[in-house]
Parts: sequence; structure tokens; C-alpha cells
Amino acid sequence: MAPTRAEIMGLYRSLIRAAREFCDYNIREYTMRRTVDGFRKNQKLTDSNSISSAYLEGKNQLAVAKRQAVVYSLYAPKVKSVIELEKLIIH
Repeated sequence: MAPTRAEIMGLYRSLIRAAREFCDYNIREYTMRRTVDGFRKNQKLTDSNSISSAYLEGKNQLAVAKRQAVVYSLYAPKVKSVIELEKLIIH
């Protein structure tokens, strides 16, 4: 059975939240960009089997992202990146 629109949007929000958990700027931005690109790529899917398959792949990626965020937090750099420091100065 294909997931509902609410389930798909919930998965999207969960992936974005998981991306925000990364301490490293590059990994955080990569994860967010990959999430947005993946959802845009699958936006036009109409076949329920392909929608279900893409949804399951997204759920698997969410589990990986959550695990990786924990691992990366254990080895987080003590110093922020230059880009993050510039953003702090601007705001």
C-alpha cells in the first residue's frame, strides 16, 4: 500500500530534522541537499509500487542519518568551520 501524502511529508520533515543534528557544516548541508534533491526527483512518481519503494528507501536513509548523527557527535570538531563563523558574525 502506498504511503499517504502526510506520511511522505512527515518523512521529509524527519530527514531535514536529522540533517540538522549533524555538528559538521559540510555533512549537515550535504544531507539537507540530498534530501531535497531526492524528494524533487521522486516528486513525479505515480506508480504505487515505485512510490512505496522510494518511501521505504527514504525510511532507510532516515535511520542511517540518525545513526550517523550520533556517531559524528561523538567525534565532533572543537572548532566551527569558517562558513559557520561567518554566519554567526552576519546574524
